[in-house]
Amino acid sequence: MVYQGNILKMRTDIAGIVEYFLQTGDTGINMNSLIGKNIKIEYLNRINCIHCSALTKTSFHQGYCYSCFTTLPECDAGVLFPEKDMSHMGISRDMEWSKKNSLIDHYVYLAFTGDLKVGVTRHTQIPTRWIDQGAIAAIKFAKTPYRYLAGVIETEMKKYVSDKTNWSKMLKTETTDYNLKEEKKRLAAMLPAELKKYISMDNNVTTIKYPYKETISDLKSVSLDKTNIISGILSGIKGQYLIFKDGQVLNVRKHNGYFINLEVVE
Repeated sequence: MVYQGNILKMRTDIAGIVEYFLQTGDTGINMNSLIGKNIKIEYLNRINCIHCSALTKTSFHQGYCYSCFTTLPECDAGVLFPEKDMSHMGISRDMEWSKKNSLIDHYVYLAFTGDLKVGVTRHTQIPTRWIDQGAIAAIKFAKTPYRYLAGVIETEMKKYVSDKTNWSKMLKTETTDYNLKEEKKRLAAMLPAELKKYISMDNNVTTIKYPYKETISDLKSVSLDKTNIISGILSGIKGQYLIFKDGQVLNVRKHNGYFINLEVVE
């Protein structure tokens, strides 16, 4: 069977083990059902902007053409750097978009993705954000009424905890000795007094299991920009990564808008 279309980051559903669905055009593929099967992904040398569908030689901000990248509110600096969001001051590329996406409750969180990390996400993106980053455990650290404040708190926490994920370490890590409740308590004590009121009272730790049981020691990141065909037995999925039995790893989100054929090789 062959599926064809522009791909988007995998949609997820958490019910026990995370279930993944890859959108190719109008078709959603249940990727969990392909684990253990031989698949071939062929890039057809075409990228369409995930917003306006225009052809683009280069993908910006994981899927946009340059025009959309420089004008859309979802590509503004405040999306990548929450501490730079200015919508609370009435400054935005699109205030209506900001009212729905920036001027709403945000969480600063702690997650374990191979190492302890801090991050920011809209309340509507929990636990999706944690899944996309490959976290095996996460806890809400602080809750703020808009994005900028969450960015301020994250900036303070970055003095003690990284906001980056090492993809290779994330894929190789299955367990953690970190006590996220204790880490939250420790880091909360370091927060400036004026920000402590935003500390979340929710101390529940969310644990996440992925359809990836076979740990592969020798992993190699592959890109459709460098090779048109990626094939092999799909070993598992974690974060937004497809992991092949031979160690190839494809970051699906990085390839938003790429036009492909996905074939299940019998």
